[in-house]
Amino acid sequence: MRALSIILGVITLITAGAGGYLYQNNYQPIQQDLKILESENAQLQNKLNQLETELNQKVLEITNTKKEKEAEIARIQSTKDSLITEMQNEIEDNQIQITQLADKLKVSIVDKILFPPGEAAIATEGLAVLERVGNILKNQKDKIIRVEGHTDNIPIQGKLKEQFDSNWELSNARATHVVRFLEETVGIDPSRLEAVGMGEHHPVASNETKETRAQNRRIEIALLPLK
Repeated sequence: MRALSIILGVITLITAGAGGYLYQNNYQPIQQDLKILESENAQLQNKLNQLETELNQKVLEITNTKKEKEAEIARIQSTKDSLITEMQNEIEDNQIQITQLADKLKVSIVDKILFPPGEAAIATEGLAVLERVGNILKNQKDKIIRVEGHTDNIPIQGKLKEQFDSNWELSNARATHVVRFLEETVGIDPSRLEAVGMGEHHPVASNETKETRAQNRRIEIALLPLK
């Protein structure tokens, strides 16, 4: 009987030892790995939630930007329509061209209705034309109004040389006169106005004939987004 008790005791000790060994070498490491995986999973879930929030914000921003762009293009289209209605006679006579590209608008005016030949001072007829154009453009408060002077490629000659060394100076003087008129008479904020002389370097037609050279002598008034 005593021998049986000893044997059972030994078996119990062996079993307990084996269980402890299994716990320390198998189950306990698995528990630790599980805790690490649960922590990593929680971090990944937080990162996923953050990315989803950022994505939703980007989608909202893109949607709002698209709506703002569409509204801006619609406003420019309205300005273009107003100009076409106001300047219908000049458009039909090929004295004025109006073009739109998205939220940019350009009014091209041939020089003969604005300036006497070879001069930079605006003619009386030209003042009336500019005032009508300017009164429409000035309603676009959040736009830059850029005035560009353009010439043909015929060099400055004769008495004109006393005033202008080249077409650069003539085109710049004309653009400046237009800008001053838009500020002083039409009442456009000068911080929105730009005057640029382009000379003969940006033609819209060849300079081979009298008719095509006339197309290159022009003032372009561009309505541009604020910088």
